[in-house]
Amino acid sequence: MRVHVPDPEYTASPRAGRNFVLALKIVVGFVVVMWSVFMFDQFSRIGLIRYGLIPREGIGLLGLVTTPLLHYNLGHIASNTLPLLIGGTMMLFLYPNSALRALPAIWIGSGLLAWVFARSSVHIGASGVIYGLLAFVFISGVIRRDLRSIGAALVIWFMYGSMIWGVLPAGPTMSWELHASGLALGVAMALRYRDWDRPPMKRYEWEDEEIPEDDSHEPWREPDDRWR
Repeated sequence: MRVHVPDPEYTASPRAGRNFVLALKIVVGFVVVMWSVFMFDQFSRIGLIRYGLIPREGIGLLGLVTTPLLHYNLGHIASNTLPLLIGGTMMLFLYPNSALRALPAIWIGSGLLAWVFARSSVHIGASGVIYGLLAFVFISGVIRRDLRSIGAALVIWFMYGSMIWGVLPAGPTMSWELHASGLALGVAMALRYRDWDRPPMKRYEWEDEEIPEDDSHEPWREPDDRWR
């Protein structure tokens, strides 16, 4: 299996650095919103949890939008914060164009799948989205086979590989249905956008020497510019 090496002039460029900072700012901004909603609910005692996802009930469809923003307690939201920061930043930085399409599908789709088959209860939390993010980054590294994507996939596996057990029924307080739905959508989106956001690859002199000098053969071309 050949592993491709991204062009260092691209990966170490000022533009790549700016893209990373932008991705981090976007994810941090979402985390701030998530924590703000949690703190508001805790101090106001409004009980926003009732607006979470309720399977097979019309009012429960509101949870397709609200579920990732709602959390039961401090431990719940704290456990979701770091994987959201890591997975979200990796996805937005490495696969920005894919993320613009995959993230809405994961957000809404994971909730919709759970609305169809989950237990009759109120399901809340960002874990469905998190499972989708982590699955997207991991599967993308497996199928794209470039060093940058593989490195991100390995980080996800070593840090959060044990989360795979969260897709199995493990207790009445854990929404494994959201986990499984997010995982399925993350894998599907990684496969769907597998050819998007590919960085330019480093080429060696011996590779260019292998190209025939026949006019009937087109010279090697740069990858498409969808990452630009």
